[in-house]
Amino acid sequence: MSAPSRRQLLIGGALAGSAGLMMNAGRVAGASPTEHPGNTNPGTAAPDGDGGVRHGGTSGATFRAGQQVNHTANGFHPTAMLRDFDYGTTSELPDGRTLREWEIFAADEEIEVAPGVYFPAWTFNSRIPGPALRCSEGDRLRVRFVNGSAHPHTMHFHGIHPADMDGIPGVGRGIIEPGESFTYEFDATPFGLHLYHCHVNPLAEHIARGMYGTFIVDPAQGRPAADEMVMVMHGYNTTFDGQGNQLYAVNGIPFHHMHEPVQVKRGELVRIYLVNVLEYDPINSFHVHGNFFDYYPTGTRLESSEFTDTIIQAQGQRGICELRFPYLGKYMFHAHKTEFADLGWMGFFEVTE
Repeated sequence: MSAPSRRQLLIGGALAGSAGLMMNAGRVAGASPTEHPGNTNPGTAAPDGDGGVRHGGTSGATFRAGQQVNHTANGFHPTAMLRDFDYGTTSELPDGRTLREWEIFAADEEIEVAPGVYFPAWTFNSRIPGPALRCSEGDRLRVRFVNGSAHPHTMHFHGIHPADMDGIPGVGRGIIEPGESFTYEFDATPFGLHLYHCHVNPLAEHIARGMYGTFIVDPAQGRPAADEMVMVMHGYNTTFDGQGNQLYAVNGIPFHHMHEPVQVKRGELVRIYLVNVLEYDPINSFHVHGNFFDYYPTGTRLESSEFTDTIIQAQGQRGICELRFPYLGKYMFHAHKTEFADLGWMGFFEVTE
């Protein structure tokens, strides 16, 4: 799809000088700037108008200077989610192993994804992405899924488990209808960085609406101590035409870490659990400025595969990036696909003593 049509999200945009990308009077599928388009008809494109996403200024793209979304109203904050790992409730099994239990619910939420732009999302635990579930290799996992959404859903975990715990239609319990619940139970294996997502058709829409999260299985011997964080790369198809995305992000909100740089310490090991769940685009990428990182694809080996500053991931691929910042200052990170970066997938690390 051509770049101009992918950017026909917003009406009334104009150049914003050095502030870059101006998102003014944004609306989805004909809703007024103050309306929440919860009844958006999927497949209805936003009016073309004479605007769209505009670019300008030598400082690069961002929202209108000073404007941000209402994180309190959204009910989640990308900076807090960066280092928010959910270890569940633990107890000991008769065989001495650890049992970890979670309750995860599906909910339909309207998320402000850009100033004045509301997206009718389907979520795990009312956030995008869902909680980062974390455990250790060999743990017994028990996940009670409650479907509070108006739509049928499942939880499909990447990893090794019995077929009836796979969370797909027609196998085991299959689809969990609105108001129903089901408990997925399996052992945590293999160690590495995984993900979970809904697996109900149309699969692309269920994922694109926001139904995904990170699933980390730590190796039995652990990993070296580090400042650890999760970055989930994704996008928003706000026109619901299934033909690309109008906004791109890590951890929920485009451009967030341009406003709030990720704080890290000079010389400290930084470990990034990087997951790509971007729908409607074949690949995504991650690039860090002024530095290189060791990359561990899927995190299932303890030896890095390369030392680089840029990696590419298809949907569902993930990997661990480890690096240290030797110098103080601000270092940009973003997709090394200009369009993705200009539409939200960019931010800064800020290195301090």
